[in-house]
Amino acid sequence: MQNIEQIFVPVDFHQHTDELVAFAVNIANKLGAKVTFLHVAEHITEMARYADVYPTSFAAIDEEIFGYARKKMDGLVANTKLDSPGCSGEVLKGEAADGIVDFVKDKDNCLLVMGTHGAKGIEKIMLGSVAERVLKRAACPILVFNPYRGERGYQITSPLNETLQPI
Repeated sequence: MQNIEQIFVPVDFHQHTDELVAFAVNIANKLGAKVTFLHVAEHITEMARYADVYPTSFAAIDEEIFGYARKKMDGLVANTKLDSPGCSGEVLKGEAADGIVDFVKDKDNCLLVMGTHGAKGIEKIMLGSVAERVLKRAACPILVFNPYRGERGYQITSPLNETLQPI
């Protein structure tokens, strides 16, 4: 089994981000790995391709969204530094699943720790599942965190090497 040196944690800054961050940092500390948070700011201009007219203000909106995401990421990293020294954050542009898969494709000795929103039924069909699409395409190991299980997510109480088993 490979040694995990880097843990990548895609975040969306929504409801369960704090639980996902705490879970990933806990795992990273047990493994002695560095944490990098990822956020993919989706292009509003992608939606504009369906319009008859392409307003130039869409590019400005994209930049504003990216800047806001960068500020959120800086805050997340600053708030996590105490628990995870050396953690960092990256904000990418594009579609979430594609951005995550492309970012980790050439990385060695890494693990992706992702949250899931638990979408089901028509919501999943209409919106899709980023975690599911990444799981099917990424070449690195992936641990999916379900914040809806129990009160505060999963707790790892035994040594990680006894908990995780290679497939």
